[in-house]
Amino acid sequence: MIDLTPSVPDLLGRRLAERTQAGLLRQVRATDGLIDFCSNDYLGFARLPSLRESIRRADANLPELRTGATGSRLLAGQTELVDALEQELASFYHTESALIFNSGYDANLGLMACLPQRGDTLLTDELIHASMIDGSRLSYATRDRFRHNDLVDLAEKLQLASSRPGQVFVAVESVYSMDGDLAPLADLCDLCDRYGAALLVDEAHATGVYGPNGEGLVVALNLQNRVLARVHTFGKALGVHGAAVVGPLVLRNYLINFARSFIYTTALPPPSLLAIQQAHRHLLASAEQRDLLHNQIRHFRSGVASALSGAIWTNSTSPIQCLIVPGNDAARHTAQAAQEAGFDLRAILSPTVPVGQERLRICIHAFNTTAEIDRLIRILQSTQLYE
Repeated sequence: MIDLTPSVPDLLGRRLAERTQAGLLRQVRATDGLIDFCSNDYLGFARLPSLRESIRRADANLPELRTGATGSRLLAGQTELVDALEQELASFYHTESALIFNSGYDANLGLMACLPQRGDTLLTDELIHASMIDGSRLSYATRDRFRHNDLVDLAEKLQLASSRPGQVFVAVESVYSMDGDLAPLADLCDLCDRYGAALLVDEAHATGVYGPNGEGLVVALNLQNRVLARVHTFGKALGVHGAAVVGPLVLRNYLINFARSFIYTTALPPPSLLAIQQAHRHLLASAEQRDLLHNQIRHFRSGVASALSGAIWTNSTSPIQCLIVPGNDAARHTAQAAQEAGFDLRAILSPTVPVGQERLRICIHAFNTTAEIDRLIRILQSTQLYE
């Protein structure tokens, strides 16, 4: 008898072929040598010689430092270094405690999966990051979404949820990764206070960019005492790796006991902890870079308002500027034209964003020159595929 059951590799190949035929195949590729309008390195820390040197010196001063954590934080991975760093982070972010996770994805996954329990309600903005979505799917709480930044829709859902037993949680991003717009955090805090809900804020794209020393949008608005948990990631504006959940001490102790993405993984290696430490110390002296970043954002927005008056942009004053180019082919072609002109620029295609909302995601950095920004605007103007 001939076995006609397809093999697993054949099944995988068919799924990839279907995605290729639909023009949705994802691939990794290097773009070395292009002018960076793609990365999340908003302040340029990842390429900062002084940060590299301070990390090198810190490492040289600790010759006994191991290259790896050699275990989870609950086993061999706990050190005086990570203890001291978490205390430093808690102070930096104006809160009681901090708990380091291996990545922002791990932090959101662990937080969202273990905090809301069966009988609770979790309300999430419809545009929250995939890591928060994945974490919420692991939760036993009742889940619902509200329209993006829509306070009326959220209020209606909060009113309904508050009539049921259990705690209500609301999850948002302070700066949204695919639109670049800001959450109305003060209004969200007011709503959560009114209905007794706890607010969870992903500060991934606000860390380093907003606040007196780059502490994020929550601190910039002096709302740190009204938010239960904040997730700060270190692989974007800080140019290193890792993340931390910050908040009250009881939250830290809870996560140590119930966040599976913290409990069941080898901890970050000590050299990564030193990099996090030194990057935060550099933030304390980075006001000039932040000012330059926001000046360049304003220059870009002014330029496109004049040169691309017919274009549709997301409502963003953050480093993330998104030009809507409907259709995967049109968005891909526009990005390719920019790349051929020497710019690292990427298209965001459906289904990552809704059909008709395909876009170019343009990241402005402190190190982008005015001449580079002006040239990029001319390239975008010449394609006219956004019309």
